[in-house]
Amino acid sequence: MDRTDRHERFFLRTLSKEMLLYTEMIHANAVIHGNTDELLKYNKQEHPLAIQLGGGDASILRDASIIAENQGYDEINLNVGCPSPRVQSGDFGAILMKKPELVSSCLLAMQNSVEIPVTIKCRIGVDDMDEEKGLSNFINIVKDSGCGTFIIHARKAWLNGLSPKDNREIPPLNYKRVYALKEEFPELEIILNGGITSTEQSSEHLKHVDGVMVGRHAYDNPYSLIEVDEVIFNHEKREETRTDILKNLIPYLEKEYSQGNKLGYITKHLMGLFKGTKYAKKTRSILATIDNEKEPIQSILLLISEIQESC
Repeated sequence: MDRTDRHERFFLRTLSKEMLLYTEMIHANAVIHGNTDELLKYNKQEHPLAIQLGGGDASILRDASIIAENQGYDEINLNVGCPSPRVQSGDFGAILMKKPELVSSCLLAMQNSVEIPVTIKCRIGVDDMDEEKGLSNFINIVKDSGCGTFIIHARKAWLNGLSPKDNREIPPLNYKRVYALKEEFPELEIILNGGITSTEQSSEHLKHVDGVMVGRHAYDNPYSLIEVDEVIFNHEKREETRTDILKNLIPYLEKEYSQGNKLGYITKHLMGLFKGTKYAKKTRSILATIDNEKEPIQSILLLISEIQESC
C-alpha cells in the first residue's frame, strides 16, 4: 500500500521485462464508485500487470473485475492476506481466511465475469488457525471455485495485538509449510511470498514452488532486480549501472513534469536505487527535496553527471 503506484511500477519495469507487476491493493468499491480512470491508470510498458483487489462482497468484486479487465489488466488478484485494522473492520483482507466459503463464492463470481486469470493471495493462517489442517482446509474449499493460483505469504497474520508492520516481521516465516502445500496440491500453482531478499533466494525457492513474489526488498533495494531476467528467465546479462537506470528515466520524468505532476511523487520511489553505494545519502537528499528545485530535471541531470565523473 502507498508503494506500487503507477510511477513505481514504471520504474520497476525498467529493471526487468519479464517479472509480473502488481498494483497496490485497491478496494473493489473504489474501483466502482471512485475516479476509476485515475485510480486504474497505468503505462502500457508496465505489462504484464496484475491488479490486486480487496473486498468481501461477491457482486461488488464481480463488477470491479469487469472494469479491471476492460482497463486492460492481465490478471486480477484477490487479497485475503492484509491484516490492517481498517481492513478487518471492513470485513476483507486476512480476516476472510476464517470464511473460506465466502472467499470461494467471491472468486467464482469474479472468474465467471472475466476472461483473464483470477488469483488469490493469502497467509498460511490467521490467529489460532492451525497452519497444517487449517490452511489445507482453506485451500481445499477455495480451489473448488476454479482458482488455480495461490500466492502464499509464509507467515501467519495475528489480527489482534500486532500492527500491519509487525505482522510483516514478527510471525515466523514457515517456507516449508508452503513447500508442503505444493506437494499436497501439485495441480495448483503455488507462489511463495515473504522475507525474500535476493535473486539467489528466489532461485532456491523455485526448486520447491512455482513462483516467488517479492515486495519490500524490491522497494528497498530495487537495483537488485536487474538480475532477475538473467537468473530467473535465462536472458542475457544486463549491463546497465544504477546511473544508467536513473538516466533512462529522464524522458518519463520530463513528460510527467510537463503535465503538471510533482516529481516528488515519482522520485520518492527511487530512494533505494543507490542503496549500498557511496552516493546513497546524496541521491536520497536530492530526490527527497526535488520539488523545491526551480529546475528539478536539471538537478537530476547534474546529479547523474557528478556520479559519472567520479566513477
